[in-house]
Amino acid sequence: MSQKVLAFDKKTLTGNITVPGDKSISHRAVMFGSLAEGKTKITNFLAGEDCLSTIGAFQAMGVSIRREENTVFIDSDGINGLKEPVQPIDLGNSGTTARLLIGILAGLPYHFTLYGDDSLSKRPMDRIANPLREMGAKIDGRENGRLLPIAVRGGHLSPIDFKPPVKSAQVKSGVLLAGLLTEGVTTVEEVTKTRDHTENMLKAFGANISVEGTKVKITGNKNLSGCDIEVPGDISSAAFFLVAAAITEGSHITIENVGLNPTRTGIIDVLKMMGVSINVIEKRTIGGEPIGDITVKASQSKAAIIEGDIIPRIIDEIPIIALLATQAEGKTIIKDAEELRFKETDRIESVVTTLSKLGATITGTKDGMIIEGNTQLHGGVTESYGDHRIGMMIAIASLLTDDKIELHDDECIAISYPTFFEDLHSLISN
Repeated sequence: MSQKVLAFDKKTLTGNITVPGDKSISHRAVMFGSLAEGKTKITNFLAGEDCLSTIGAFQAMGVSIRREENTVFIDSDGINGLKEPVQPIDLGNSGTTARLLIGILAGLPYHFTLYGDDSLSKRPMDRIANPLREMGAKIDGRENGRLLPIAVRGGHLSPIDFKPPVKSAQVKSGVLLAGLLTEGVTTVEEVTKTRDHTENMLKAFGANISVEGTKVKITGNKNLSGCDIEVPGDISSAAFFLVAAAITEGSHITIENVGLNPTRTGIIDVLKMMGVSINVIEKRTIGGEPIGDITVKASQSKAAIIEGDIIPRIIDEIPIIALLATQAEGKTIIKDAEELRFKETDRIESVVTTLSKLGATITGTKDGMIIEGNTQLHGGVTESYGDHRIGMMIAIASLLTDDKIELHDDECIAISYPTFFEDLHSLISN
């Protein structure tokens, strides 16, 4: 296990950067390009470990996929060209790959076995397996298919009207992808709208899909056609630097070409709610995804109560929001975020444990946390728990301490942001 000593003489961030391509969109571009007939070109692809697991899965099913740095070229014969893999498919640490892929495999007339690393093997898959069983898929695995490794025998599905019991874009997407391979109309109706990259991109590839509020309908057996996809910068990655600039005196940064999908911009809303000086300029829209620049200046933030419908829009940003709250005036309360307990790690527990070690006054609750502001953090020995977002939160926390922080297992940050430390040092050295 690697470790990194974090200590910065200079704490001010200035300048402009771009962040890697959006992880969620990169996954989907590879999946849909592999299901589509013809050629697909993906630019600004996130070449992190999770997205490479998605490429590996479709290569195992016979799809021709070639990558040149951050550009991916796919040449596919479409759904009917997919083949039964010879070996079990390794999903690494990627929950997105697992849940969306299970939906696709459920509609294919083959047998598949899926497995992942220790962390992924603890994450619940029954939330996607159960609705797919209702459609007719045969899915089994540890704890009756709740945990990986999982075996899927697909094909001969029936459409479903599904209301997800959890707020999860992965579950919604998995059912919609199974519906794509099913005769008839499959409907998913959410209580709260989750990120809609699947809906946007399926339209770009030619799927027969419609959206009315929180209800999505897809008509199956429609062939997809290859197309070019430009992946915007990942706002979940940008969030770490947005908060870093807000909490370090004299900082002023701009992050260029960031995805501004309304289902993902909750972090911007929270920063504004907490009094951070932030400016957003939308520049263009590609494939239904708005893209623009975000500028943040150092600000004295204030506490907030963060709850309700905004939670699905910030679920990946809550660790760095918790760090911001340690510097805000007052007590910040985060509620309705129980889904955090089912991420790469139990993120409520890992955030509370980590920030407590660094001097924060923070208490975990069943569905969130309570954080006292205006806290002076200090150094210490920390670990990422194999969770890239916890690792990045710790790195940003080191900008607030006079003594060093030792971070164990920093390599996991490459899952979503391989150049994270390079970009951090570039902003500090300006």
